Amino acid sequence: MSDAHAGGAGLGRRAVRIGSIALRHTGRAVGGAVFRRGEEGTVSARLAVAAPAMLTELGPFYVKVGQLLSTRRDLLPERWCGELGRLTDTVPPPSREELAAVLTEEFGPAEQWPFRSFDWEPVGSGSIATVHRAVLADGTVVAVKIRRPGIVPVMSGDFRLAGAMARMAGKLPGMRRLPAEEMLGQVGTAVLAQADLAAERASLTQLRANLAGVKGVRLPAPVEGFGGDQVLVMEFLDDLRDFRPEPYSPQERRDAMQRVLRTVYQMLFLDGLVHCDLHPGNLRLDAAGDVVMLDAGFVVRLPDRVRRHFGEFFLSMALGQGRRCAEIVIESAARVPEDFDEEAFRTAVEQLVGDASAVVAADFNLAAFAPRLFKLQRKFGIFAAAEFAFPLLSLLVLEGMIHSFDPGVDFQGEAVPVLMQAVGEPDGRPGD
Repeated sequence: MSDAHAGGAGLGRRAVRIGSIALRHTGRAVGGAVFRRGEEGTVSARLAVAAPAMLTELGPFYVKVGQLLSTRRDLLPERWCGELGRLTDTVPPPSREELAAVLTEEFGPAEQWPFRSFDWEPVGSGSIATVHRAVLADGTVVAVKIRRPGIVPVMSGDFRLAGAMARMAGKLPGMRRLPAEEMLGQVGTAVLAQADLAAERASLTQLRANLAGVKGVRLPAPVEGFGGDQVLVMEFLDDLRDFRPEPYSPQERRDAMQRVLRTVYQMLFLDGLVHCDLHPGNLRLDAAGDVVMLDAGFVVRLPDRVRRHFGEFFLSMALGQGRRCAEIVIESAARVPEDFDEEAFRTAVEQLVGDASAVVAADFNLAAFAPRLFKLQRKFGIFAAAEFAFPLLSLLVLEGMIHSFDPGVDFQGEAVPVLMQAVGEPDGRPGD
């Protein structure tokens, strides 16, 4: 891994290795397409199937990029999103010696570490960090998140190389309408941000403050005075259960889903600080039935303008105001093509929202609505801004999980009180 941070020569060697891996996987895919017929044999389909193995071999930065791209149904076809969604970043943890070196950088020699005991076997291990159980000198049980040694220069180097490849790809025929460089910039920046544990500590602190008034929702509290950008020390939440519906009664499931929805709607429409990684692995239920949100590494801060756009978009959708929905998509876009047919896009979105408004509110299905909207965006060449796209897509991922808990949940009904509160206040915050 050291090649990526050994200066220009290291980047050059890494570029050659990346090129070799990419050519090997894409060559097989394209060659296989020649001998296969039908949709499964198209070059695009074969490349989509090959992508997970290629990205896994390329390393953690590319795996993380692929995972985030799998949610970008506004940019990529369903086939690509489905294949990229198979990526996992579960990797063996660093050695004890490597972890000890990071702790020494943060706290000094071992005798100065603030821990009475430390479990070297992680309770969680990902491509960016591992999480360990430890006990502070005063007896407090804590979770210690440790960034993998050397991961930042490796990922930063890969980001630079991927950016260069995206710039070249954007000049190829057939790729010019796809904003490859901007897309990589959005996703790559989000990936690198997950390696900044000082930023995650700040996000956890702010999320806890914002959601303090929401009953039945918890986040681990950072322990003040310990750690920096490589180590995050926080409250260890014990006796947590997996976030799945089977052990719970229908009422318990409904209560949990209402808490999750109200929390997400408050983040989106009122607070403007959004946890964008609420998949089942980052959600738990405690013994009291409270929802526990973990891993605040992927948090998006919405500018006030974008937060208001979000609220107005969902309210306009609920009211069947398709033309206003189209205007908001255009106003919030990061890029609109020069040959954009604005009137045709408005008409298409108006029809889409009209179709959605024809169903009973409780039967509204974001998972059915969103792909049609994303398909229109791709067709007309609209590229959504990251701060608009990521929260919307995280809500889409969340919807499928919520329906598995409570098929009768009323997404719009739960949103309306928060939307009215957001729209009714000049700054989007609740009144006194």
